[in-house]
Amino acid sequence: MTHPSTDAADAFAELGRIKLGEVGLDDVLQRVAELAKRVLPVPVGVSVTLVRGGTGHTAAFTDDVARDMDERQYAQGGGPCLDAAASGSVLSVPDLGAEDRWPDWAEQGRKAGVGSSVSVGLPIQEAVVGALNVYAHTPHAFDDDAVAVLETFAAYAAVALANAQLYDSTATLARQMQEAMASRAVIEQAKGIIMGEHRCTPTEAFAILSKTSQDSNRKVRDVAQALVDRATGTSRS
Repeated sequence: MTHPSTDAADAFAELGRIKLGEVGLDDVLQRVAELAKRVLPVPVGVSVTLVRGGTGHTAAFTDDVARDMDERQYAQGGGPCLDAAASGSVLSVPDLGAEDRWPDWAEQGRKAGVGSSVSVGLPIQEAVVGALNVYAHTPHAFDDDAVAVLETFAAYAAVALANAQLYDSTATLARQMQEAMASRAVIEQAKGIIMGEHRCTPTEAFAILSKTSQDSNRKVRDVAQALVDRATGTSRS
């Protein structure tokens, strides 16, 4: 096979211009797949597999054959894209006609006109793992240079995935903090109401609130919210 086409540098530059914080993960992965297809010198189909909780799905693909080759692996519970995702390594199938690791998948691929494939694990081991998958019509379509190019695309996809996970984790943490602050605020309001009614200290007010929570088998925050709502309703009447 010849060396990757000379527009690989342009493709990498285009990837570098994508602002990961402003573009959705699916859009980034779709662009990665499309650019990887463009730079290889032979006709290929490209897909991106993501695996969460042991379940794989194809997040981006350039044609139906690539998507179908992935989905056959998900249905069978094994294959190069799943193994590459799990290990973070490169798994090559030089000739589907001689493939014996996943014989059913290989046979279905041959019927679909696939001669060879390579899957590059995304170099990230978090709650979500994945692989960049490339399928060619001819056997032995991918040499070391092609794999090196694909590893660069996989690394970029991994960065996008890591950023998306970080954003999701940060957003979740912020939401949890906001909920905790809201809970604290309503509990303090309820303590104030109890202190006014019982002429007691803040510690004694919280003890009353806690006992009511235990007796009613409800969370302290829920008991506090009900008390505040009742007091607010009374004040508005």
